[in-house]
Amino acid sequence: MSAASPERSRRRTIARHGRLRTPRPIAQLLTLVGVAVATVMVAGIGLTGYVTYDLASSYAADATDIGGEVPPSIAEIQGGANILVAGTDVCEPQYAQYFGDRCAEGLAEEGARSDVNLVVHISDEPRKITVISFPRDLMVPIPECTDADGNVTSAMSKQMLNSAFDTGGLACTVATIEQLTGMDIQYAASVNWGGVMAITDAVGGVTVCLASPIRDPYTGIDWPAGERTIQGLEALQFLRTRHGVGNGGDLGRISNQQQYMSRLAKKMMSSEVLTNPATLLKLAKTTLSAIDPSTSLTNPVTLVQLAMAVKDVPFEDIVFVQYPVYDDPSDPNRVVPDEAAASILLTALANNSALQITGDAGVGVVAEGATPTDGATDGSTDGAVDGTDSGSVEAPADGATLEPTPSTAPDGSVLLPSQITGTTAAQSTCSNGQVN
Repeated sequence: MSAASPERSRRRTIARHGRLRTPRPIAQLLTLVGVAVATVMVAGIGLTGYVTYDLASSYAADATDIGGEVPPSIAEIQGGANILVAGTDVCEPQYAQYFGDRCAEGLAEEGARSDVNLVVHISDEPRKITVISFPRDLMVPIPECTDADGNVTSAMSKQMLNSAFDTGGLACTVATIEQLTGMDIQYAASVNWGGVMAITDAVGGVTVCLASPIRDPYTGIDWPAGERTIQGLEALQFLRTRHGVGNGGDLGRISNQQQYMSRLAKKMMSSEVLTNPATLLKLAKTTLSAIDPSTSLTNPVTLVQLAMAVKDVPFEDIVFVQYPVYDDPSDPNRVVPDEAAASILLTALANNSALQITGDAGVGVVAEGATPTDGATDGSTDGAVDGTDSGSVEAPADGATLEPTPSTAPDGSVLLPSQITGTTAAQSTCSNGQVN
């Protein structure tokens, strides 16, 4: 894989206290979908270019230079466009009450991590969207990074992915994932805790499904099984909880994230939203005020191009996957890249191939209408979307190989190896809750 250039400008961050417990704001990243869809809707209902320009210019003040050359049109980007969105744990005064010690006086200024990292890949024509979730606990090399003040940090051979943001800001997170995947990431944005609350409220709430009750004292959830329309704080609770879903780990929480993204996309494209100009304008304003973009994402023409590129993508071609991982042999609470499986995914994206998920939906997911296995506490389920549910897998023993073989379906789509979990926006899933 080719490494990204370290010659990038970074946003300045502050050293973080090593013992600080982070509440993992997983939902913030989901507003990326809102950026594209909200802009499409604003353009689609015939509002003036001035409105779009005004919205775009209002959020550009804190833009970060992530380097690289961006063509004037996304149609000129060979292999499709990539957008990284990082969800950070920066404290905002209006939300500090919800996050306990993390936002206590004297601790709130101690830096920030990106505890959620998504790459949204928009393919060449015919357009398809693939959203790749990277676990916060993924152990990866972090390249040399330079912050906005010119301070240079040394490259590190193995650190948690979420520490890249603390090391060198949004640009360092981009460089880290570029080095890991070989992808060229042209656009990026960071979002903090308030974003998901505001976006969810702007569309009038998102209805999620719980196959079994969730009770998690860490996030304050005590919800019965069934469908639940969440807004504001409840949306953040749903997407932060890990003790209350699946196997109690970060991989289970990614499944909640993917369910929420799928249902948010459907809500945004529903007649309830699309036929309401006031809601559309509120959604656009809310979304664009909630993010800190890269400089490459501040041009209003670029925003409209991205939005128009994705507006007609069918739900079955919007695929949510988790970057494949193994359990870290040196630390059971961390994971390491499954490079062989990842290579098949990344090659398929580079070739603009359609994807078919052959593995499970993910930890903590069951098909809508199914029920979890009685007494299951490890994330295993009955009725998983494709097979039984599982988390990361053990790394192969020395000398062994678990390398998957690339294969294609009769229609030419790439069959992803079973190590890659995920769903499409066309599928309906429910959270496999736990009571703690």
